Amino acid sequence: MKRLRCPKCNNHITFDDKKYAIGQALAFNCPYCGHKFAVRLGKSKTSGKQPQQPVDTEQVPQPVGHIVVIENVFHYKQTIPLFMGDNLIGRYQKGVEVHCPIRTDDPSMDMTHCCIKVSKDKAGRLKYVLRDGPSNTGTFVDNEILGDRESRVIDHGTLFTIGATSIILKTHDDEDD
Repeated sequence: MKRLRCPKCNNHITFDDKKYAIGQALAFNCPYCGHKFAVRLGKSKTSGKQPQQPVDTEQVPQPVGHIVVIENVFHYKQTIPLFMGDNLIGRYQKGVEVHCPIRTDDPSMDMTHCCIKVSKDKAGRLKYVLRDGPSNTGTFVDNEILGDRESRVIDHGTLFTIGATSIILKTHDDEDD
């Protein structure tokens, strides 16, 4: 098994390299952001120098939902995966570490604007909590502004706005909607 990163969203994609010959070009469609890209299989310069460790697919984090950034004047529609724990959301800029980077030119969106914490409740169901950054322009949930560091439980279909950008939460259980 080989692992590579999507050049757009930086998420890992695993595939079985044993099915393909060295030198063969492969086309990928990222399951997280939908970006299409190609790679050519080659012999690694470090193969044989370092011991190969098998990729444990159990340890590769699996998405537990996603956010859909609605197409607007700043950028096209984007789908960004969410994982267990804190998912820091903000405007994409190289060198700034956010878990859910939104590619936009929206000047009213901070580089670290808000956070969605995904955890399990006592019954074992997934729980999504949205918290403002603090941000300069605020985070709006159902047209109500959250105070600095204020949080609110959200669920499937919740519409929230950061800056001038609207986002919809799609939970893992209800992704087919």
